[in-house]
Amino acid sequence: MKFGQRLWQRLGMLGLAILLSSCTMLLNPASIGQDSPHLLLGNPSGATIFNAKNYLISRPQYALSYNRDKGIPNWASWQLNQNWLGQLPRPPFEPDASLPSGWYQVQPRDYTGTGFDRGHLIPAADRNGSETDSKSVFVMTNILPQAPDNNQGPWERLESYCRELARQGKELYIIAGGHGEGGIGLKGKRTAIAAGKITVPDQLWKIVVVLDRPGLGVESLKTETPVIAVIMPNQQGIKEMAWKSYRTSIDAIEQLTGYDFLTTVPEPIQSVLEAKAN
Repeated sequence: MKFGQRLWQRLGMLGLAILLSSCTMLLNPASIGQDSPHLLLGNPSGATIFNAKNYLISRPQYALSYNRDKGIPNWASWQLNQNWLGQLPRPPFEPDASLPSGWYQVQPRDYTGTGFDRGHLIPAADRNGSETDSKSVFVMTNILPQAPDNNQGPWERLESYCRELARQGKELYIIAGGHGEGGIGLKGKRTAIAAGKITVPDQLWKIVVVLDRPGLGVESLKTETPVIAVIMPNQQGIKEMAWKSYRTSIDAIEQLTGYDFLTTVPEPIQSVLEAKAN
């Protein structure tokens, strides 16, 4: 066979492989982004790039499910170890220009004067090891309306505790989100802001799975693996509360949200971890 014929044959086989891969993704859209290290414990809502209410955004720094109709993330999932930490200054908030054409891009000014903080799901301090990482968490798809006393009180203290564990050499897998409608900010209860473009959740939840060191993977999870699960009210008046007072179980968060967590963990271990309430 001549060289030119061999080359065309190989190119043809490559094209066929790409076509088959694309077809597989279309038939199973939930597979897109599933190789992300931030989805090590699963995709709790089955988010895909084909669902506007459950739209998967997968970046090197995290993965999240965005809800176009609510203007906020449903949940965000990220890995945390000391390699992600740094001391860079905070960049400005920016609209997320990566959203599909025709979708409203939430603006930082949409929160101005509302009585709610621009609340990060993936915290700024969890991603400030590089300028690129830092900017990635200041896009508005990572933000939801958060009561200042929640954001600056028990929620922030749990974020700080997670970073403390990371600095001790642990590796954490964290999933967080909001639920419901009707938070209470500085100006009272609101179900939405920005002329209805942004829903205000009435609760925030978070799940933290703690591994002994980076790189251990799902296979290292045991029934004794430490797990933190909390549900906090999105309201004023709780600034001095300890985050531990809002501890619950993953089972309770599943019941609240309808999501399915830890789907990559073997069932016997998953059941024990999800039932833990300490």
